[in-house]
Amino acid sequence: MPHKFIFNETSYHGEGAIEEIPGEVKHRGLKKAFIVTDNDLCLAKITDKVTDILEKFSIPFEIFSEVEPNPSTESVSKGVDAYKASGADFILAVGGGSPIDTAKAIGIIITNPEFSDVVSLEGFKNVKNRPVPLFAVPTTAGSAAEATVFFVITDSDNKKKMVCICHQSIPVAAFVDPSMMISMPECLTAATGMDALTHAIEGYITKNATPLSDILTLSAIRLIASSLKDAAEGNKDAFSSMALGQFIAGMGFSNAGLGIVHSMSHPISAFYKTPHGVANAIILPHVMEFNRDAAGDKYRHIAKAMGCENTDALSEDEAKDAAIEAVKNLSAALKIPKDLRDIASEEDIDFLSESAFYDACRPGNPREVTIDDIKKLYLSLM
Repeated sequence: MPHKFIFNETSYHGEGAIEEIPGEVKHRGLKKAFIVTDNDLCLAKITDKVTDILEKFSIPFEIFSEVEPNPSTESVSKGVDAYKASGADFILAVGGGSPIDTAKAIGIIITNPEFSDVVSLEGFKNVKNRPVPLFAVPTTAGSAAEATVFFVITDSDNKKKMVCICHQSIPVAAFVDPSMMISMPECLTAATGMDALTHAIEGYITKNATPLSDILTLSAIRLIASSLKDAAEGNKDAFSSMALGQFIAGMGFSNAGLGIVHSMSHPISAFYKTPHGVANAIILPHVMEFNRDAAGDKYRHIAKAMGCENTDALSEDEAKDAAIEAVKNLSAALKIPKDLRDIASEEDIDFLSESAFYDACRPGNPREVTIDDIKKLYLSLM
């Protein structure tokens, strides 16, 4: 059976990638940018690195900075109104997953107003009209939102993260510049980096993985595992490796899917406002243990990519143990909490478990799972 793959039309990588934005604007005949970012990035003058380039080349822009972590349907609606008033003809997202995901939703709604209630974007959507052209400049090495057909918006009324999938939502151009990421605090680098590792590992073992996605996700595991700790400590070269690794992970999982680590972390983030990468990091090794008999010999390859020695000499069970332990050790080195004890409450278990079961990522899990299975996993983390 043939496998369909969707990638960005264009992507730029490495120091100075953002310098290529004006050329892409000119090449595509675009006139004015609508910049979607967040207030913290504006205050830290990270967004200025992009706007300075636009000003240098006389490209007009307007800034929408009302994006919060775990962006809400309200943020998207405000962004839609602001875009309509701006006179812009393309969107330029500057930020982590939150601004880029918000920008994807705005771009779809502008050209497909039947989705203006935002919540109707949940699940897979094949929209009639191509969204507003979207450029993406990531400022975190983790979400890979600049490389995927996924975006996640929080339904505040129902305390639910909506996983939205639209093939047309992938940015037409991505500018992956490590200089936009280097100023991240250690805790954010750690959290977003573990998000990227989760993307790579889940994308590698998902039931929808293919030979091409395997090449991408396994390469991403290797890059991330070897550079994340150094990146969290501010190493510039390590940030370059992380920027590439998380992008490759995005290319892989965007086309292969994810699993129940993400379906379980989404309600944790929505209900308790826990950073998505932290929730993923806590849940990942426990779900790897749950899935250990459903991934064939892939855990051996994960262990080797994570830097474990003599993996070829290990038994199948030893290789699985090594892969899981390597993930735990990296998470511990990054000072990620071991469990959900100080985050979640047992009284919310039923709500969390049902939300996770009906999440769009759950069907990709390599092992079939029930609501009761998910409930037991949550309880084991508390």
